[in-house]
Amino acid sequence: MQIVVTDGDQTGQELLEQSLRVLTTDVLGFALEILRFDLSLEHRRRTHNQVVLEAAQAMKSCRFGLKAATVTPESKDDVGSPNAILRNEIEGTVIVRTGRRMPGIAPPVGVYSPISVVRMAVDDAYGAKEWRTTEAGDEVAYRTEKISRKICHAVAEYAFLHAERLHAKVFGGPKFTVSPIYEGMFKEEMDAAALRHPDVAYEPQLIDATYALLLVKAGEPLVIPALNRDGDCLSDLVLQMFGSLAGAESLLLSFDNQWRPKVVMAEAPHGTAPTLFGKNIANPMAMILAAASLLAYSDEEAAQTASRAIYEATLEAVASGVKTIDLGGSTGTVEFTSEVIARIRTKLEVWNALGRATSESAKRR
Repeated sequence: MQIVVTDGDQTGQELLEQSLRVLTTDVLGFALEILRFDLSLEHRRRTHNQVVLEAAQAMKSCRFGLKAATVTPESKDDVGSPNAILRNEIEGTVIVRTGRRMPGIAPPVGVYSPISVVRMAVDDAYGAKEWRTTEAGDEVAYRTEKISRKICHAVAEYAFLHAERLHAKVFGGPKFTVSPIYEGMFKEEMDAAALRHPDVAYEPQLIDATYALLLVKAGEPLVIPALNRDGDCLSDLVLQMFGSLAGAESLLLSFDNQWRPKVVMAEAPHGTAPTLFGKNIANPMAMILAAASLLAYSDEEAAQTASRAIYEATLEAVASGVKTIDLGGSTGTVEFTSEVIARIRTKLEVWNALGRATSESAKRR
């Protein structure tokens, strides 16, 4: 199995290095081929983003990518964010982030079951044309946004497939009552997907009602399809409801004509956290789980087994009281990863001794 690994900036790079400690032959018992590309701000500037294009082509070739958080410069004349380039080049259409209960962590609200946000990866408010003008002596700002039927269909279809695998309800939706033409297109595709998947529970809600009802719907597993901007905000809220942004991975997916993942790129949902840089206090969970999620999408049984071991070892470490500062503990970044590695080794040794098939990757995709 080949994985394209893209280096990043500040704490993003530190956490990437921790996830790579988990992916060694010594830990997993089999070798992964790691192809590395330097997407740090300095190198992107030096290559005028050519390195980002090269990383994207490599991902398309080997199907899997693991990305560290990167710095996006403020100036429009600079290299910008590599995320938009990667999404465009690998034809990523869907971003999936799943909040899940962390054992031993009391969430701020009473959430128990997983909540996945399935959002558009392109278009909507991101990349919109913006301009300002003067009208009647006042400064006025405009923005033109777009969504496409193809992307709406992709998000809706994957949301129902994901809910089917998780035995979850598809919940939420756009503000189509205010925007029947623009946001109404997405609602039409959600309704059509519901007809194609009659066995999946479907409860459409306006986006504002979705936010409000999350607190009372927290006892059942949910999959929430969303527009790009709505999903960006909603996924941060959902992950924080479970105690920390660092408690889950973020996946960017592109699909073939049968809705099978063609390229999977995993990363942490948080940024480069410059205030934590170099202090050995940042939580590496999200990057470790990102690595686990890639293995789950592999066709190789050993990789799928390792994926389950990483997921379980990470959550069990937290449950046993090994927690970083954001979760109320005092364990350092490196020390947390070392604990996870020790637990992974133990699990794989025991499972191999018992000769059991242990893969449950389909439940996590």
